[in-house]
Amino acid sequence: MLSAKAQENLAGVRVVRAYGQEEAEIRGFDAPNREYINRNLRLIYFWSLFMPLLQMLFGLTFILVLWQGGRQVVLNRITLGELVAFYTFMTRLIFPMIALGFVTNIFQRGGASMGRLNYILDSEPKISDAAVRDKAGEIRGEIEFRNLTFTYPTVRSDTDGTKSNGSTALNKPVLQDISLRVPAGSILAIVGPTGSGKSTLASLIARLWESPPGTLLIDGRPIREWPLETLRRAVGYVPQDTFLFSETLRENVAFGVDSATDEEIHNAADVASIAAEIGEFPAQFNTMVGERGITLSGGQKQRAAIARAVIRDPKILILDDSLSSVDTGTEERILKRLDAILRQRTTILISHRVSTVQHADQIVVLRDGRIVERGTHSELLARGGYYADLYQKQLLEEELERE
Repeated sequence: MLSAKAQENLAGVRVVRAYGQEEAEIRGFDAPNREYINRNLRLIYFWSLFMPLLQMLFGLTFILVLWQGGRQVVLNRITLGELVAFYTFMTRLIFPMIALGFVTNIFQRGGASMGRLNYILDSEPKISDAAVRDKAGEIRGEIEFRNLTFTYPTVRSDTDGTKSNGSTALNKPVLQDISLRVPAGSILAIVGPTGSGKSTLASLIARLWESPPGTLLIDGRPIREWPLETLRRAVGYVPQDTFLFSETLRENVAFGVDSATDEEIHNAADVASIAAEIGEFPAQFNTMVGERGITLSGGQKQRAAIARAVIRDPKILILDDSLSSVDTGTEERILKRLDAILRQRTTILISHRVSTVQHADQIVVLRDGRIVERGTHSELLARGGYYADLYQKQLLEEELERE
């Protein structure tokens, strides 16, 4: 708990400082820290009592043996040699008895730690290759949703106190009755208000969550019948929350592609429109990005993540609002460079900007987990619905910015 609290505060130190919460966080850390100290002091107190008591017990034992043994020798009931032998045997037994206590203590602590480790090691993944029947071929990239309704799994406590997976009435479906076909090599754009289920739909394709049986197919085959390794190697996923490792830019861009050359890494970064900025860094691609990419701006992290997805040369490319932290000019440059790549693979493009999705082959509008509109850019504008309203608002914003 203390380690997690310290790590959380170190990772979010900028937010803590920005809100002036240093004292509050110190107080929040101080309370569990004081409890930890108090429990350790109690342990030390009892341990300090235990050792003197143990030594006193051993001393009394020797005194008792010498008193009673000497009395037996004086009364000629035992010989002096027998007393010395008994005394020697008892002396040799003391250390094994002490060692047994120490070993028992170590085993108790080890058992508690092993119990926590076994809980993790024995946990079976909910998403597995159990439904895979035979070795699959290569994925082409066709995606089809058939009446998909998805609810995030919850954990509930049963009457016997055990926990089981299930869905409650309070946990309503995130996606409802989704029927959609994305031909291989086409671009699907998904727009909609926050919380409409756009990211959930994308994560189901990468099988980060398990869709109901028979509701999601890849190349006409249920997604559960594709081996996870085959599926995820064919998917390039740029999530909404960009994550970079505490490694160099080179290792982050080439993540998952061990054979990537310097030229391929540079080309991927160039497509993501970040190569020029990396070239200005003193160490260039050998620059350490820090924990979660702390040394990079939000736009730079997103573009590094795009380069990481592009270098994999995936059959299915998912861009989940991955251009939200860049300006419109940079976005336009990235989309122009990505255009040739996007046309060679199936692309799922999620964005709140119409300028990002307007050239897609198919655009769907999600609201409350349902598809409320679908069509091309011109078809949706002609309908005058949510998409057309969003387009008009963004045009107005651009005009105000230019003024």
